[in-house]
Amino acid sequence: MKKNIKKNLCVLRELLYLRIHGLMVFRFDFFAPFFVDGSLFLIQLLAFRVVYSNVDTIGDWGRGEMILYIGTFSLLNAISMTIYFFGVNSIPYKVRSGELDLYLSKPVSPLFRLTFENISPGSVPLIMMSICIIVYGIHMGNIKITLAGVIGYLFWIMIMAVLYYEMEVMIRSVSLYVVSMARLEQMEEACLNLCMKLPGIAFYGIYKIIFYLILPYGIMATLPVQRMTGEMNWQTAVYGTGIVFLFSVITAVLWKQGLKHYNSASS
Repeated sequence: MKKNIKKNLCVLRELLYLRIHGLMVFRFDFFAPFFVDGSLFLIQLLAFRVVYSNVDTIGDWGRGEMILYIGTFSLLNAISMTIYFFGVNSIPYKVRSGELDLYLSKPVSPLFRLTFENISPGSVPLIMMSICIIVYGIHMGNIKITLAGVIGYLFWIMIMAVLYYEMEVMIRSVSLYVVSMARLEQMEEACLNLCMKLPGIAFYGIYKIIFYLILPYGIMATLPVQRMTGEMNWQTAVYGTGIVFLFSVITAVLWKQGLKHYNSASS
């Protein structure tokens, strides 16, 4: 176990070095994401302002909690964009082109390499901007800050980032079984856009089943906010942890079975 961890850390270090070195060769490729992602973030922020300018409450949440929610979802998205999105998003292309063969022939987990080989430093400003929104939401909502609340919030950000990652990998693992991924990617985008604007507390009935269980985008930012505001009970905590564990298993099985189903371009 220790040997595998040490090997993966060495691989991660080399991937990061190669990525930064490659970006710095073409300076525009390195600095352009700062501008593009920052501009996109500001546009989204203006859109949220228009949507919520005439809304005082959603469920039991006031405007401060909603701003905190938006900042939290933006933070999860920014973590994804910075660390693993561009690598994971390339899986369908590498499957179709047969480039996945190169990853399978290396003495390291192909998913590990795919995950971390396209880290994007240009998305780091999105993390900073998201933190600013979180701080503003806490201030506007007069949310009482405690050490336990902050630690709990960071814990849930961490495991919801894992769930976010699992959803991305799980959806793209389907490319190992089918030819076209267009509809699934459109569904993912629609779900993310909806849940980025509406917190999980706004869903009831069949919608809660969909966005809390089947496609659990609705809990990703909701649970960290509930922990920060002190609304989370032990049942919710157990449920959230269970969902992350469940989707970890589903993702692992779907990926491993998909690799067995994968037809090499050289075969």
